Amino acid sequence: MNLLIEPHGGELINRIVEREQLAHILEGNKNLKKLALSLRDLTEAENIATGLYSPLEGFMTEKDYLKVVEEMHLDNGLAWTIPVVLGVDEEKAKEFEPGDDILLTDYDGVEYGVLFLDDMYTYDKVKEAKLVYKTDEREHPGVANLYKRGNVLLGGKISLFKRVEHGLFNNYRLDPKDTRALIEEKGWKRVVGFQTRNPIHRAHEYIQKCALEICDGLLLTPLVGETKGSDVPVEYRIESYEVVMNRIYPQDRTGLSVFPAAMRYAGPREAVFHALCRQNMGCSYFIVGRDHAGVGDYYGTYDSQEIFHEFAFCEIGIEPLCFEHAFYCKKCGSMATAKTCPHDSEHHISLSGTKVRSLLSAGKRPPEELTRPEVADVLIRGMAKSS
Repeated sequence: MNLLIEPHGGELINRIVEREQLAHILEGNKNLKKLALSLRDLTEAENIATGLYSPLEGFMTEKDYLKVVEEMHLDNGLAWTIPVVLGVDEEKAKEFEPGDDILLTDYDGVEYGVLFLDDMYTYDKVKEAKLVYKTDEREHPGVANLYKRGNVLLGGKISLFKRVEHGLFNNYRLDPKDTRALIEEKGWKRVVGFQTRNPIHRAHEYIQKCALEICDGLLLTPLVGETKGSDVPVEYRIESYEVVMNRIYPQDRTGLSVFPAAMRYAGPREAVFHALCRQNMGCSYFIVGRDHAGVGDYYGTYDSQEIFHEFAFCEIGIEPLCFEHAFYCKKCGSMATAKTCPHDSEHHISLSGTKVRSLLSAGKRPPEELTRPEVADVLIRGMAKSS
């Protein structure tokens, strides 16, 4: 009996098809309209097609877009917090009209799939920024990306017949159906997912191992999509996880599948989005730590945990595991949080991400209590290569 959690909406979407299934469109229309997508948009299309963004079957129509921005739900009532849309400029939009079948390509003309255009609409970028990102400041990386997006959004189902080719982590690029198969193969029932765009450190280890105490398996899902330029290069982030997986964690209770979405830095809303994607991957629990998916001072420290209380229990199948900020306490002689440590902060060792990156860039290891030396050495190499 399959005991895995159901995908969000009850069905794992699959919009991957054989090219032959679209032959009547591709070969029957000599004047088929084309749209070249960026790697980011192609990746979004692939995430829809593989079911990572279930229940979405395509880029959002205006009804879904407005409901998500204003009410954090799709038009059918399902919880969803982040717009998944395809923007074009006004001049390009003049080439299309609802009812068109649009061939999706990359900038080199390589063909990937078809968008069945159902809807075209303009939208209020400032409104989206304020409601989704809680700010309209261009300094916010998510808002900056929003403002670069085309002013017309194209909505409709998609079908992909070609996958994006990646040079890195192909052994970790598992579709949701594959992560579910991996979980079943390992015999896990209670599975906890972990998201990060950062290298692993001992605070991560601490909360991951705490979660493993109550779960059968830990699915590490580090984000490998587009991030800020100041972040540690992705290949070294993954290598840091390989170090820990191979040396520190029980291999029969851990797995790794990269998360190919781009960072939005949308804080609370992105925490829910990340959780729903891990539900689609087969996770029944999802770790939400301090300032999940945050950037700068735009969100409160634990806003990304509090937002889950805004949804009815039945609306989100996956259960968040909320952890406070972890630090090393010299008095305790171990990692701890404010919930478990009675000692004053003068006994705590904790560094900001900015300080850690500064040390790594200078070729220095952070304190051993915070970062394992073998992990620090991987990151030092990465920072040196990127500088």
